Amino acid sequence: MGGCSSRMGMNKALLSCGGERLLDRVVARVREAFPRVLLVGNQAEAYGYPGLPVVRDIFPGRGPLSGIHAALSAAGTPYIFVVACDMPFVDPALALHLARQAPGHDVVVVRDGDKYEPLFAVYARECLPVIESLLCREKRPRVVDFFSAVRVKYIDQQDITAIADPRLVFFNVNTPGDWTEALKLINGAVKK
Repeated sequence: MGGCSSRMGMNKALLSCGGERLLDRVVARVREAFPRVLLVGNQAEAYGYPGLPVVRDIFPGRGPLSGIHAALSAAGTPYIFVVACDMPFVDPALALHLARQAPGHDVVVVRDGDKYEPLFAVYARECLPVIESLLCREKRPRVVDFFSAVRVKYIDQQDITAIADPRLVFFNVNTPGDWTEALKLINGAVKK
Protein backbone atom coordinates (compact mmCIF):
# COMPACT_ATOMS: atom_id res chain seq x y z
CA MET A 1 0.00 0.00 0.00
CA GLY A 2 1.44 3.34 -1.00
CA GLY A 3 0.97 6.77 0.48
CA CYS A 4 1.91 10.30 -0.50
CA SER A 5 5.63 10.23 0.46
CA SER A 6 5.30 13.87 1.54
CA ARG A 7 8.01 13.73 4.23
CA MET A 8 10.41 11.93 1.89
CA GLY A 9 10.01 14.40 -0.97
CA MET A 10 9.95 11.58 -3.54
CA ASN A 11 8.09 8.33 -4.16
CA LYS A 12 9.40 5.99 -1.44
CA ALA A 13 8.31 2.86 -3.27
CA LEU A 14 10.79 3.61 -6.06
CA LEU A 15 13.84 4.16 -3.82
CA SER A 16 16.65 1.84 -4.89
CA CYS A 17 19.10 -0.30 -2.96
CA GLY A 18 21.54 -2.38 -4.95
CA GLY A 19 19.32 -2.36 -8.02
CA GLU A 20 16.23 -3.41 -6.08
CA ARG A 21 13.42 -0.93 -5.48
CA LEU A 22 11.96 -0.69 -1.99
CA LEU A 23 8.63 -1.86 -3.39
CA ASP A 24 10.29 -4.89 -5.06
CA ARG A 25 11.76 -5.86 -1.70
CA VAL A 26 8.38 -5.57 0.06
CA VAL A 27 6.46 -7.44 -2.66
CA ALA A 28 9.01 -10.29 -2.73
CA ARG A 29 8.76 -10.79 1.03
CA VAL A 30 4.96 -10.62 1.06
CA ARG A 31 4.82 -13.20 -1.77
CA GLU A 32 6.76 -15.62 0.45
CA ALA A 33 3.71 -15.67 2.72
CA PHE A 34 0.83 -14.94 0.34
CA PRO A 35 0.89 -15.79 -3.38
CA ARG A 36 -1.73 -13.18 -4.34
CA VAL A 37 -0.61 -9.57 -3.96
CA LEU A 38 -2.52 -6.38 -4.80
CA LEU A 39 -0.92 -2.97 -5.16
CA VAL A 40 -3.03 -0.18 -3.72
CA GLY A 41 -2.42 3.48 -4.38
CA ASN A 42 -3.20 6.31 -6.69
CA GLN A 43 0.17 6.08 -8.46
CA ALA A 44 0.54 2.29 -8.38
CA GLU A 45 0.58 2.00 -12.19
CA ALA A 46 3.95 3.78 -12.15
CA TYR A 47 5.48 0.87 -10.25
CA GLY A 48 5.56 -1.33 -13.35
CA TYR A 49 4.34 -4.70 -12.09
CA PRO A 50 2.81 -6.53 -15.06
CA GLY A 51 0.31 -9.12 -13.92
CA LEU A 52 -0.03 -7.63 -10.46
CA PRO A 53 -3.47 -6.13 -9.91
CA VAL A 54 -3.46 -2.40 -9.21
CA VAL A 55 -6.24 -0.98 -7.05
CA ARG A 56 -7.01 2.72 -6.75
CA ASP A 57 -8.44 4.34 -3.66
CA ILE A 58 -12.22 4.71 -3.79
CA PHE A 59 -11.85 7.60 -1.34
CA PRO A 60 -8.65 9.28 -2.62
CA GLY A 61 -6.71 11.57 -0.33
CA ARG A 62 -8.19 10.08 2.84
CA GLY A 63 -5.03 8.34 4.08
CA PRO A 64 -4.12 4.71 4.74
CA LEU A 65 -7.62 3.71 5.81
CA SER A 66 -8.78 4.51 2.29
CA GLY A 67 -6.16 2.11 0.94
CA ILE A 68 -7.30 -0.63 3.29
CA HIS A 69 -10.88 -0.01 2.16
CA ALA A 70 -9.85 -0.28 -1.51
CA ALA A 71 -7.92 -3.50 -0.88
CA LEU A 72 -10.80 -5.10 1.02
CA SER A 73 -13.21 -4.07 -1.75
CA ALA A 74 -11.04 -5.57 -4.48
CA ALA A 75 -9.56 -8.66 -2.85
CA GLY A 76 -12.60 -10.93 -2.91
CA THR A 77 -11.22 -12.91 0.04
CA PRO A 78 -12.46 -13.07 3.64
CA TYR A 79 -9.20 -11.57 4.96
CA ILE A 80 -6.31 -9.49 3.68
CA PHE A 81 -2.84 -8.83 5.03
CA VAL A 82 -1.89 -5.17 4.71
CA VAL A 83 1.65 -3.82 4.66
CA ALA A 84 2.92 -0.37 3.78
CA CYS A 85 5.28 -0.06 0.82
CA ASP A 86 7.83 1.72 3.02
CA MET A 87 8.53 -1.22 5.36
CA PRO A 88 11.72 -2.84 4.01
CA PHE A 89 11.96 -5.61 6.61
CA VAL A 90 8.66 -7.44 6.13
CA ASP A 91 8.86 -10.81 7.85
CA PRO A 92 6.80 -13.48 6.03
CA ALA A 93 6.68 -15.73 9.11
CA LEU A 94 5.17 -12.93 11.20
CA ALA A 95 2.67 -12.10 8.44
CA LEU A 96 1.54 -15.74 8.41
CA HIS A 97 1.37 -15.79 12.21
CA LEU A 98 -1.01 -12.82 12.16
CA ALA A 99 -3.11 -14.44 9.41
CA ARG A 100 -3.46 -17.63 11.46
CA GLN A 101 -4.95 -15.58 14.31
CA ALA A 102 -7.64 -14.06 12.07
CA PRO A 103 -10.55 -16.55 12.30
CA GLY A 104 -13.12 -15.12 14.69
CA HIS A 105 -11.67 -11.60 14.48
CA ASP A 106 -12.05 -8.62 12.17
CA VAL A 107 -8.59 -7.17 12.75
CA VAL A 108 -5.34 -8.74 13.94
CA VAL A 109 -2.79 -6.11 14.90
CA VAL A 110 0.40 -5.91 16.92
CA ARG A 111 0.58 -3.35 19.70
CA ASP A 112 3.18 -2.04 22.08
CA GLY A 113 1.30 -0.35 24.89
CA ASP A 114 -0.93 2.22 23.20
CA LYS A 115 1.00 2.10 19.88
CA TYR A 116 -0.38 -0.06 17.09
CA GLU A 117 1.03 -1.35 13.79
CA PRO A 118 -2.07 -1.01 11.58
CA LEU A 119 -0.04 -1.08 8.35
CA PHE A 120 1.30 -4.54 9.13
CA ALA A 121 -1.97 -6.21 10.06
CA VAL A 122 -4.79 -8.47 8.95
CA TYR A 123 -8.28 -7.15 8.15
CA ALA A 124 -11.54 -9.00 7.51
CA ARG A 125 -13.79 -8.12 4.62
CA GLU A 126 -16.51 -7.70 7.26
CA CYS A 127 -14.82 -4.41 8.25
CA LEU A 128 -15.87 -2.80 4.97
CA PRO A 129 -19.18 -1.23 6.09
CA VAL A 130 -17.64 0.24 9.25
CA ILE A 131 -14.63 1.60 7.36
CA GLU A 132 -16.79 3.01 4.59
CA SER A 133 -19.06 4.74 7.08
CA LEU A 134 -16.04 6.30 8.79
CA LEU A 135 -14.55 7.45 5.47
CA CYS A 136 -17.88 9.05 4.54
CA ARG A 137 -18.04 10.94 7.85
CA GLU A 138 -14.42 12.02 8.36
CA LYS A 139 -11.94 13.63 5.99
CA ARG A 140 -8.82 11.72 7.05
CA PRO A 141 -9.53 9.21 9.83
CA ARG A 142 -6.77 7.22 11.48
CA VAL A 143 -6.79 3.49 10.77
CA VAL A 144 -7.37 2.69 14.45
CA ASP A 145 -10.47 4.92 14.60
CA PHE A 146 -12.76 2.03 13.64
CA PHE A 147 -11.23 -0.60 15.95
CA SER A 148 -13.77 0.01 18.72
CA ALA A 149 -16.58 -1.04 16.34
CA VAL A 150 -15.10 -4.42 15.33
CA ARG A 151 -13.57 -7.55 16.88
CA VAL A 152 -9.85 -6.88 17.25
CA LYS A 153 -7.22 -9.40 18.27
CA TYR A 154 -4.35 -7.45 19.78
CA ILE A 155 -1.01 -9.21 19.81
CA ASP A 156 1.47 -7.75 22.25
CA GLN A 157 4.75 -6.85 20.61
CA GLN A 158 6.70 -8.78 23.25
CA ASP A 159 4.88 -11.94 22.14
CA ILE A 160 6.28 -11.83 18.59
CA THR A 161 9.98 -11.54 19.43
CA ALA A 162 10.48 -15.29 18.94
CA ILE A 163 9.27 -14.85 15.35
CA ALA A 164 10.73 -11.49 14.32
CA ASP A 165 12.58 -8.45 15.62
CA PRO A 166 9.89 -5.76 16.05
CA ARG A 167 12.46 -2.97 15.64
CA LEU A 168 13.17 -4.22 12.12
CA VAL A 169 9.77 -5.50 11.02
CA PHE A 170 7.97 -2.28 11.93
CA PHE A 171 10.74 0.04 10.71
CA ASN A 172 9.35 2.32 8.04
CA VAL A 173 10.94 4.86 5.75
CA ASN A 174 9.39 8.30 6.09
CA THR A 175 12.37 10.65 5.73
CA PRO A 176 15.74 10.70 3.97
CA GLY A 177 17.31 9.93 7.37
CA ASP A 178 15.12 6.84 7.72
CA TRP A 179 16.22 5.70 4.26
CA THR A 180 19.89 6.14 5.19
CA GLU A 181 19.30 4.04 8.30
CA ALA A 182 17.42 1.39 6.28
CA LEU A 183 20.30 1.14 3.80
CA LYS A 184 22.75 0.58 6.66
CA LEU A 185 20.52 -2.14 8.09
CA ILE A 186 19.99 -3.76 4.67
CA ASN A 187 23.70 -3.70 3.88
CA GLY A 188 24.51 -5.08 7.33
CA ALA A 189 22.05 -7.93 6.84
CA VAL A 190 23.46 -8.73 3.39
CA LYS A 191 27.05 -8.91 4.68
CA LYS A 192 26.20 -11.37 7.48
